[in-house]
Amino acid sequence: MPPLSEMNWDVLLAELPILVGSVVVVAEVLFGVMSFGFFLGLGLATMEVYGGVFSNCAAFIQRFFRAIPPIVLLLLVFYLPFDIPPLLVAILGLGLCSAAYQSQIFRAAIQSVRTGEIVAARALGMTKLQAVLHIVLPQALRRAIGPWTNEFASEIKDTSLIYVVGIPELLRRARYIIAYTRGNALLMYAIVAVIYFILTRFGTSFLYWLEGRLWVPGFERRGQVRASTGAVPR
Repeated sequence: MPPLSEMNWDVLLAELPILVGSVVVVAEVLFGVMSFGFFLGLGLATMEVYGGVFSNCAAFIQRFFRAIPPIVLLLLVFYLPFDIPPLLVAILGLGLCSAAYQSQIFRAAIQSVRTGEIVAARALGMTKLQAVLHIVLPQALRRAIGPWTNEFASEIKDTSLIYVVGIPELLRRARYIIAYTRGNALLMYAIVAVIYFILTRFGTSFLYWLEGRLWVPGFERRGQVRASTGAVPR
């Protein structure tokens, strides 16, 4: 690789818009993956806690998809006997994996709501479904935002795998630039690393802000130490 002083900076600066354009692809896939994972994961979590005879089925589904590497799920969806657009393949493949992990975030958040609140809601005339929808889930979703940021950061990095289904994402674009500029690998990968860092930092900061905005008196804030249990803040 040539030293930095000999690199063609004009070429690299000219290619930056291509990298920035690839960020749009990452954002589209990330939005689809997190949305799909959110609804499927929340459904699995609710079924696992309140599903009765279906609880074991929901637990098996989330354990199954958590045990398979994301790149394998992408290839499994890609080779299904259907004509699925590559973008949808990426969303479904990564979304199934994300849903399995998100389900455990939501399950823990749901179980953190005191059962006495459901009993009180039933005593006021609510059905069990109404109690879950109007009492449990609003609290659980607020409590899940903090842990959900970890999954968000993880999925940003997993978008680098979607090249296997033919989508020219950020890392693949960087490899193209390295190939036809005949070098500059260290600099290009450093630029890609900075872009991923900015995306992750911006996204998690927004979620932390949202967590603060939705905080309800009586809930624990991020960073508080529970003296009664000796828990260490995240």
